[in-house]
Amino acid sequence: MSTQQNSATDAAAQPSVQFSLEVVVLPVADVDRSLSFYQNLGWRLDADYEAGPQFRIVQLTPPGSPCSIHIGRGTTPSPPGSAHNHYLVVADLDEARADLISKGVEVSEIFHHVYDAGIQERVPGPAPDRRSYASFATFSDPDGNSWLLQEVQVRQPGR
Repeated sequence: MSTQQNSATDAAAQPSVQFSLEVVVLPVADVDRSLSFYQNLGWRLDADYEAGPQFRIVQLTPPGSPCSIHIGRGTTPSPPGSAHNHYLVVADLDEARADLISKGVEVSEIFHHVYDAGIQERVPGPAPDRRSYASFATFSDPDGNSWLLQEVQVRQPGR
């Protein structure tokens, strides 16, 4: 490895600027319907600001999350329902599924992945050893924006 590559690698390992992901924008067709859906999940309403007929921004935050979502009018050029597989990390996947189902949300069965010859295959049920980061379930909002629940009971170092 060249000296330049080592310097670039060292610089990447020690960032000089901290970046914090705080908001993810979800494209929706009906702001009020989406607002109702996410509030029904128990997400906190942080802001609902309207600046005329072309712009409305609503911010909601999932319980325990440092990152929020924005839904609204004039917030993104993406078509409604085009946001997929945003991770929601939970300590107990069975409990999270039961909670969502009790609120009327259609949630997939729990699954894990098996990798064979570089191909990822979805397999029913939790990971056999129930290790962190390996078991999942999915659900979608009324527009089809999808969420991926991931069970993490023990975080890997640095995460």
